[in-house]
Amino acid sequence: MIARIWHGVTPAAKADEFLAYIRQTGEPAYRNTEGNCGVFILRRMENDRADFLLISLWDSLEAIRRFAGPDIDLATYPFPKDREFLVELEPKVLHYEIMARPE
Repeated sequence: MIARIWHGVTPAAKADEFLAYIRQTGEPAYRNTEGNCGVFILRRMENDRADFLLISLWDSLEAIRRFAGPDIDLATYPFPKDREFLVELEPKVLHYEIMARPE
């Protein structure tokens, strides 16, 4: 299993609205892709910013390609309001092989 980790930052004032937005757009896009094994949405509020981590779990690199395209290390921003919410569009995501997990 592989974890794909995306990071994004919004202004704190937009954090709740962005969370609702990604629950309606990004989360279903992950879950509806064959080979997705789940997604976690994490948020950290600090001063005037909100950091988000989306950790999606995948059964293979091929499954990630079905979601992200051929260059799986590139972050994708396919939804129309991504640019309205995010402070910057980070170009890369990280992938980790999962070596242990809860039973």
